[in-house]
Amino acid sequence: MVLSQLERGEQGEILRINADKALRDRFASFGLFPGETVRVQECSLARQTLEVVVGTTTVALRREEAERIEVLQQEPEAH
Repeated sequence: MVLSQLERGEQGEILRINADKALRDRFASFGLFPGETVRVQECSLARQTLEVVVGTTTVALRREEAERIEVLQQEPEAH
């Protein structure tokens, strides 16, 4: 599945980023790379943008960008 398919509050492990080097490098600067866990914090009404959290960083992504990030959905962590 891709990151844009996760609902608010869901999280997944990044498996692969299907993008050119420039976009992969941009994602990496935010901490978005394979092996990291990412959680969807908010979505715009039309799901055109997603606010995601990776580590201690919050990032806003366009839906087109989120569709390039393959994830394995995970169960939420117990608090």
